[in-house]
Amino acid sequence: MNPDKASTNNNARQPPEFLAVGRIVRPHGVRGGLKVSADSDLIYKLKPAAVVYLGHEKVSAVVQTLRLHRKEFLLFIEGITTRAAAENWREAGIYIRYAELEPLPDGEFFHWQIIGLLAVTTEDEELGRIEEIIQTGANDVYVVRDPSGKEIMLPAIESVIQKIDLENKRIVVHLIPGLIE
Repeated sequence: MNPDKASTNNNARQPPEFLAVGRIVRPHGVRGGLKVSADSDLIYKLKPAAVVYLGHEKVSAVVQTLRLHRKEFLLFIEGITTRAAAENWREAGIYIRYAELEPLPDGEFFHWQIIGLLAVTTEDEELGRIEEIIQTGANDVYVVRDPSGKEIMLPAIESVIQKIDLENKRIVVHLIPGLIE
């Protein structure tokens, strides 16, 4: 093995370099405010002096302030001080680097870590792979598709999700009555 080359495990779930935080909907006011729609709870990580990356080009910028404004957020970025400057960022994505995040508490996972895992029952019966996560507000719902194409909706609650095993790329579920026809 060449020590100058990084070893890679093609089966390992690699984190993305950037995680989507939100999207700039439009300018707000005349002082460069940006109206932002959140893509995830990661938006709450944006504190003054935090570095964010804007648009497809991932242009780095520094947060001045972020606050809740009705059902969206109002963001001010250093250097964006006019409505015209803010207009340049309309519909741009807002990202943060995964490497700059603090680790999640035990038992919490990013969606990219869950999607693609094999769902198995506590009796080790394969149900299929998690293809999508629906955020309902009360709890997430994991959409599992079996090899025949049938969908199973699994609520991400303690009584159903018994174990998330990233190392073995599996999620162990307890099927409560009514989850599968």
